[in-house]
Amino acid sequence: MIIRDFSGFIENVESNFIPVVSSRFSQEEYIEIDLSEDNHRLDVIDVSSSKAFEIYINRYLKENNASIAYGGYNEIRGIYRRSTHFNQENPETERNIHLGLDVWCDANTSVLAPLDGKIHSFKNNTGFGDYGPTIILEHTIHDIVFYTLYGHLSIASIANIKIGEKIKQGQEIAVLGDASVNGDYAPHLHFQVIKDLQGNMGDYPGVSNRNDIEFYLHNCPDPNLLLKI
Repeated sequence: MIIRDFSGFIENVESNFIPVVSSRFSQEEYIEIDLSEDNHRLDVIDVSSSKAFEIYINRYLKENNASIAYGGYNEIRGIYRRSTHFNQENPETERNIHLGLDVWCDANTSVLAPLDGKIHSFKNNTGFGDYGPTIILEHTIHDIVFYTLYGHLSIASIANIKIGEKIKQGQEIAVLGDASVNGDYAPHLHFQVIKDLQGNMGDYPGVSNRNDIEFYLHNCPDPNLLLKI
């Protein structure tokens, strides 16, 4: 398979909605959210504060009578300017384009494997603005190997797992962490589909700069092609 065909492959893996967090939530309880720098409602939010951001997310859910907010793929975000992990003075090399799909819901919400696979690697990516505890699953379908990444988990989620451990579709693999362990974010899952891990273990860039975005959009297609929320 050549890399330009990968998005179409992911889109055709499953035909129906696949929950990646607790199955108690129906598809109708999800609502898309815009967290891009074009959303001027964020101008009055202290995005450097995980608590303020959590209040904003919860208010948005209440206003829209929803349980879970999702979105963010290929979204240019201003929130990353709070952390030197992403921010640089040169706008060409500043990493602010999101490569995954975020699912915003409460800490301790269960995280589910969308497909059969095995644990490829895991790591606690500590640091302000990073993933915190992270799991990467490896999947093989029709002899094609690819990966899914789960970031912003709880510490306990990576305490008793092993590389190579088999995982079944729909199995709980983790729970979401809170701001004290997840890189200082409002609780959410960063879910990313990756064709080539480029040798990474327990980590992979979830945010790109302008210079590298073409490569990353090919290597990391829209996760909603798979999930179909």
